[in-house]
Amino acid sequence: MQPQATMPKLSLPNIRTIIAVASGKGGVGKSTVSANLALALAASGNKVGLMDADIYGPSMPTMMGINGVIDQATTPLPLEKHGLKIMSMGFLVPPTQAVIWRGPMVHRALTQFLSDLDWGVLDYLVIDLPPGTGDAQLTLTQTVPLNGSVIVTTPQEVSMIDARKGIEMFKQVRVPILGIIENMSYFIGDDGKRYEIFRHGGGTKLAQEYNVPFLGEIPIDPKVAESGDEGLPIVLKHPENPVSKAFMALAKSVISELGTMVAPKELPKLEL
Repeated sequence: MQPQATMPKLSLPNIRTIIAVASGKGGVGKSTVSANLALALAASGNKVGLMDADIYGPSMPTMMGINGVIDQATTPLPLEKHGLKIMSMGFLVPPTQAVIWRGPMVHRALTQFLSDLDWGVLDYLVIDLPPGTGDAQLTLTQTVPLNGSVIVTTPQEVSMIDARKGIEMFKQVRVPILGIIENMSYFIGDDGKRYEIFRHGGGTKLAQEYNVPFLGEIPIDPKVAESGDEGLPIVLKHPENPVSKAFMALAKSVISELGTMVAPKELPKLEL
């Protein structure tokens, strides 16, 4: 593989820690993890921002209960909701309008989200990446001073296949991997028994394969989807729910792993 060209990193001195939440494929609950992780970090007394980096399919407006296009002349961005500062492409275009952009426009939008908006002073900025390893991921990993990444997978092999691609991407661009979280890990029935609907242990297996921390399991609960659709994520609406407690534990694990991180070496410069 050829050395990658270094790109100047954005200067974001007021944001202490930037965390990317990623997955190799859609449908694993990455945005749910991002939203509830951000809220769990805020619940510990931190100042937290949440940036939806999915330009083509933003989901944070719905999950955070922010409907309609925002008039920037009267309402400054990022918006404040549920104790977070939040930015999403969904605030700028109607939900029925498709964003048909090439890579350079995605790059420009994401860098403007970060550098042109007043985020204030933040302890943590959680960035919800779109699925895959495309333009948005390259923009953020190459131009944003990311402190670490969280990889979301579900237990089954088809999810792990794509999660591996996300891990390899972060390794190549020298972004530390804080760990792997297994979402939709199991379901507790009314009978109190644990049911492993999508098998079990995929997240642990993946963490062992890449020698990275396993950050925990998030169980399945219909309240997760109901809360997200209502714009009040489960950490807020049902704080005593086992899923909410799992997200609070995840936040503590992420903070702990950040404390052990060693700054990665710079990417080699590309000789032209």
